Amino acid sequence: MISEEDARSKVLEAIQMVPARHVLLSEALGCFAAEDYFARLPLPNFDNSAMDGYALVASSCRKDERLRVIGEQSAGLDRQLSISPGEAVRIFTGAPMPRGADAVVMQEDVSREGNAIILNVDVDPGDFVRRRGCDLAEGQKILAKGERVRPATIALLASQGFTDMTVGGDVKAAIVSTGDELVKPGEKIKPGQIYESNAVLLQGLLERCGTSVKSAEHCRDQRESLIEAIKLGIKNHILIITGGVSVGEHDLVQATLRSLGAKIDIWRVAIKPGKPFLFGQIGKCAVFGLPGNPVSAFITFLQFVRPAVLKMMGASTGELDLPKVS
Repeated sequence: MISEEDARSKVLEAIQMVPARHVLLSEALGCFAAEDYFARLPLPNFDNSAMDGYALVASSCRKDERLRVIGEQSAGLDRQLSISPGEAVRIFTGAPMPRGADAVVMQEDVSREGNAIILNVDVDPGDFVRRRGCDLAEGQKILAKGERVRPATIALLASQGFTDMTVGGDVKAAIVSTGDELVKPGEKIKPGQIYESNAVLLQGLLERCGTSVKSAEHCRDQRESLIEAIKLGIKNHILIITGGVSVGEHDLVQATLRSLGAKIDIWRVAIKPGKPFLFGQIGKCAVFGLPGNPVSAFITFLQFVRPAVLKMMGASTGELDLPKVS
């Protein structure tokens, strides 16, 4: 029996990343970046107004000053307007600043009289102006290799003109639950039986990680049916078997795996609940044996399977730990 920390380290040492792939941005959510990404453009890409109002030259503006309105600039194509002291341009949020203007006064702070405005406030240089590159500088790293791609990340990449990206590989998994006492939900239950719930639990956990679950089936405590289920499951990157990993006469998983050529790296971990945990490999497939008790299966998945899955997907070390609750 080994410690929880040693078991986790041993699992992660044995796990290899799945080859990276190219996907559209719309398909990248929840994946992990396979390379660093840098800003191609400053954000914003030009000086623009942060408010609806009037662009002007701050040095010529004091409260009660009267300015002549010489034009209008809306968000969109730059009209290449320019102003001088004593002039103003009607401007809207997101619109490019006219040449010569260094401030914007909100429309609520002026009185409009025909083609002129009267200022009701003093104006300082830079008021309500979003400067080019104030949010993101050209060449700034926006996504690191191994970092999870989140909705805001996708929006930021799109703002830089990216249409696709390289992410970690698509990890495929299979689930096998075992036990004569288990009955499929929806069927009639008999004395001594319980409904099988581990498969749906594990499928949900795997899919939350971003894994493709290709099969989830139940086997009775019979060696022949378990062999067939394992042979099918090891065609994937990961096989999770729940139940049958302890030392009872009906716990057939470890012996069956060995008969199929599995290399068992871990059996039994000093963790409660979850001591009868198994980890090994058959060819390129990582095999996890979890206890049949649902709470134990849940705990051992989070502690050992989840970080292994995320590493396969290309996650950095910092992404492997569970979120901390303060």
